[in-house]
This record gives sequence, structure tokens and C-alpha cells, in this order.
Amino acid sequence: MKECNLLSQFKKLLMLTMPLTETQWSPREEKIAQTAFDIAYRREVASMMAEVQRQAQGATNPDELWKLHDFLSARRHDLDGKYDFRSSMLIFVFAQLVKEHWLELGELEGLSSDKIAKVKALAVI
Repeated sequence: MKECNLLSQFKKLLMLTMPLTETQWSPREEKIAQTAFDIAYRREVASMMAEVQRQAQGATNPDELWKLHDFLSARRHDLDGKYDFRSSMLIFVFAQLVKEHWLELGELEGLSSDKIAKVKALAVI
């Protein structure tokens, strides 16, 4: 219980001290961000495609077909919400992708140290 409360306090402090929406991106950083964004998206879509193929091969009745449809609809909604390339959202997006293992911190190499520090900090929350 104490540990959970401490984590909650840490999150509040972190959000107060990180001006994420004012983050400026140099042209070089924008290219690095776009590359990392695309890599993570391709990885996640490839994983999803493998799961769809697995489910489709095992489908033997209409209910399983509709279950696959529901899976695809939910995943599309999830991906559309997650992969937001607005500059004000990229730190959050990268943190989530690192946390979910679709992206490695090393793939953000070339971004400013403060951006990488923010991604690291948010990825552990």
C-alpha cells in the first residue's frame, strides 16, 4: 500500500516537472522520431498479422470468424489511438511503445537527453 502511494506521488511530481506539450523538435530529431515511430508500428502490425493468421487458420465456424472481426476492430481502434505523431504527444507515445516493448530506447538515439530522460521516466509508470 505504501509503495503504491509513493508511486502515485512520483507520477504527480513527474507530471508537474515535465513540460511535455512545449517540447521542441529539431528537423534531425523529427527524422529520428519518424523512423522510430515507423519501426514500432511495423513491429506491432507484424505481430498482429501473425495473430490474425493464427486465429484465421483455427477458425472452424462463423462465431470464430466474428471473433476475429472483433479482434481486428479492437486492435485497429487501439493502434489508431496509440500511434499519434503530433509533436506534443511523441514523448508519451514513445514511452508507451518502450513500455510495451515495441521500441527500444536505443532506437531513439539522437534525440536530446532530456527527451530520452522523459521517455525513460514515463515508461516505468
